[in-house]
Amino acid sequence: MPEQQSDIVDRKQRWTAPRRPDWLAALNREGSYLDLKAVVPLDENSLLACARQQTGLQDFGEDDWLEPFRALCRDFDSTAELNLMGRLMMRSDMLIWLTNRLHITALLKRHPQISDEEIRQPVFIVGLPRSGTSILYELLSQDPRFGVPLMWEALLPCPPPEAGSYLSDPRIERADHLVRQWNRVVPEFATMHEMDARIPAECGLLMANSFISDHLVSLHQGAEYAAWYATADLTPAYRYHRTILKVLQWKNPRQHWLLKAPAHQNYLDVLLKVYADARIIQTHRDPIKCMASATSLMGCLYYMRSDKAFDADAFADFMQGEATAARLEQVMEQRANGVVPARNICDSRYQDLMDDAFACVEGIYRHFDIPLGAEARRRMQAFLVDKRQRKDTAGEHKYAVNREELTERRYFTRYQQAYVVPDEV
Repeated sequence: MPEQQSDIVDRKQRWTAPRRPDWLAALNREGSYLDLKAVVPLDENSLLACARQQTGLQDFGEDDWLEPFRALCRDFDSTAELNLMGRLMMRSDMLIWLTNRLHITALLKRHPQISDEEIRQPVFIVGLPRSGTSILYELLSQDPRFGVPLMWEALLPCPPPEAGSYLSDPRIERADHLVRQWNRVVPEFATMHEMDARIPAECGLLMANSFISDHLVSLHQGAEYAAWYATADLTPAYRYHRTILKVLQWKNPRQHWLLKAPAHQNYLDVLLKVYADARIIQTHRDPIKCMASATSLMGCLYYMRSDKAFDADAFADFMQGEATAARLEQVMEQRANGVVPARNICDSRYQDLMDDAFACVEGIYRHFDIPLGAEARRRMQAFLVDKRQRKDTAGEHKYAVNREELTERRYFTRYQQAYVVPDEV
């Protein structure tokens, strides 16, 4: 349900780090006296050797992951300024992705028929961060015809999940502890994004296994990887994303995949190159509101792993008005010139979803000529009731809009008029 805005502030005041839990403050304080690079190594050689030792495997697959992986390693030991908890979390993540690659490569060698799996008419939800993509994703996932990658299988995809043990797989418990760790490290994060091993995962987590992902940008303030990612060709990331979906559905078939990531909006041409029959739902919300909420979210994500002050201005290219408007208008141009065909994409306004969720869903289904069955309706209604109750328990995400963002409204005139997006601020 709707998020709560607290007030309007100057840019430098718009995000304040929350108080760390006492246990974490003490841990990081003790860590400050250690040689962290030696105690928790994040260099290339250490990570690769550990992943190979853990698995007994050698082959990571094609080499398109190496350059971004190395950029990440250099960031972690320099500009990211990770604290002890941050280094522990990042080493755990990097080893998970490396061992996933080793296992997936070995699996495909043993069972080449997995490559013949078909991904038919996947549905992708895209839009600005905090524009309602998550609530729409979870709502549509209640339809039995859609299969979603749950957090646990996106984090630990190999060996391939099996239909018979899908609900009781032992990886669920481990993954649940890992993803809920975010809330234990920054309790405020629980008001922004639900974390649970059994909820739908964003595509950024799947694409992290290629080491080409906005998920990685969001975990640290490092100069080298962010600069590399800004000009990267994401084709290898989408191809590896497709490979993982084939692995996930091999022993647990899905009729149609339902997928979500705000960042897909910036790469629709690449997405359609890899998934030519994709169905795309673009969400729309007041960009000023989205930027303010994204600032709060990013601040908390970085704060999980570093004491380095959050430099919002350093991320102006994707969190501020002119650049954000340029990306929105890029999609408008792609839709106008047929790069994104009208049959492949439909629109979902955040306000419509909040006012009448079922009318919004029915419009999406009509556009793609998908019948909305009684069972799907029943599950969606039950989800909305449960979601509202859980939101009441977790509390509301409060964040500020800064005065400079308000002056950037002019950049969004064309976009807001085109999609009839109301001002919320």
